[in-house]
Amino acid sequence: MGVFDFAREAGAKIGIGDSKEEKAQAASEAAAKEAAVKAAARNKALKARKEASEAAQAKAKEAAQEEEKAARAQEVQRSESMERYLKTMGLGDVDVRIKDGKATIFGDAKDQATAERIILAVGNTQGVEQVNDYLKVAEPAEESDMYVVQSGDSLSKIAKEVYGDAMRYPEIFEANKPMLTDPDLIFPGQVLRIPAA
Repeated sequence: MGVFDFAREAGAKIGIGDSKEEKAQAASEAAAKEAAVKAAARNKALKARKEASEAAQAKAKEAAQEEEKAARAQEVQRSESMERYLKTMGLGDVDVRIKDGKATIFGDAKDQATAERIILAVGNTQGVEQVNDYLKVAEPAEESDMYVVQSGDSLSKIAKEVYGDAMRYPEIFEANKPMLTDPDLIFPGQVLRIPAA
């Protein structure tokens, strides 16, 4: 045999060699493969983020439900405690429901003074900002005025202001028993009954 000469570019026509077209095609295929790998990785990362987000949302929802359940249980406990408190004060057996700082009172009161004492006992409790009164009063009478204690107030100062006589402070004290146990123990923001002169 001998030595044969061939055209170098001719090999590309049958798929052998490094022609420009083959290099371009190989580069194109490599780029497409790399793009497909990157797209798959992006899709996988997006799916993982979506799943993590859904899991976080589910956990947040579950935590919110648990928090709401605990808050409801605490409100029930506060309501029951308030009912016991009113009983021990001799103000009767009433139904109290506390929710979101609002107390609703149902039941019977023997007279207007007792109804007002019940309302004040509930309303002057920390965490209660409003009282809805649905009490049935057996012996209705004129409602007392209400007074919000200010800083620096005393029962004698209040008596001087509303009755014109500081020595009438025992009337205010008696009107607010059993919530008040000492005429000197009042606090700013507290609401007191002021009986008619």
